Amino acid sequence: MLLLVGLGSLFGCSSPGFLPGSGRPMDAATLNALIDQASATSRVPRTLIAAVISAESHGDPSAISRAGAQGIMQLMPGTAEQYGVVNPFDARENIAGGSAYLHDLLRRYKGNVKLAVAAYNAGPGAVDAARGIPPFAETRAYVARVIAATESR
Repeated sequence: MLLLVGLGSLFGCSSPGFLPGSGRPMDAATLNALIDQASATSRVPRTLIAAVISAESHGDPSAISRAGAQGIMQLMPGTAEQYGVVNPFDARENIAGGSAYLHDLLRRYKGNVKLAVAAYNAGPGAVDAARGIPPFAETRAYVARVIAATESR
């Protein structure tokens, strides 16, 4: 199964930028293997992990946002550290950390995927303060794109 098939309409992270390097997505077979491994370990559906990766970086492990999010799942440095990601540009580490974070968000929001995805984008504090999906256009569009991608699989 190819990761990026059907996800081409998703946009990358909202403030894209790239480290010197490839600036290209990983090959699909390697990326799919990493997603399958992370899904099995974190118990997060592979379709959700794949949709977040596509929305965040289009599968580019060298992606960096102006806000400082790094790697294929666009982890902020504090989040990466919290989840044991030493090198955020190592796709295996980044996907493992991002998937563990998604798992914890899904637990926090009692399985509500929309709230977990909103928290992945805007932060749990913003979701908690809004008592739902925050009223940020970027976050609302992000949630819609990720959910649509997971439902189309």
